[in-house]
Amino acid sequence: MLLLTLSTYSIGKMGFDGTVVVLFLLLTTFIKGTMIIRDFMGLKGVSFLWRAIMYGWLWTICIAIAVTYVISQF
Repeated sequence: MLLLTLSTYSIGKMGFDGTVVVLFLLLTTFIKGTMIIRDFMGLKGVSFLWRAIMYGWLWTICIAIAVTYVISQF
């Protein structure tokens, strides 16, 4: 998780931009979010409803950011 954080920080500091970079950052964010939900929040063994709510929220945010970025490119 630390390596994912450092990679996103490095990309921001180097000033990279573009669709590929944004998609990479969103993928990194999704992976980190999944790890947080599963391990740090302890939702690995809870009912499906709670996991669906949390993963659904993560998907919703990542998709909203991606759609907003793509729309802003036009």
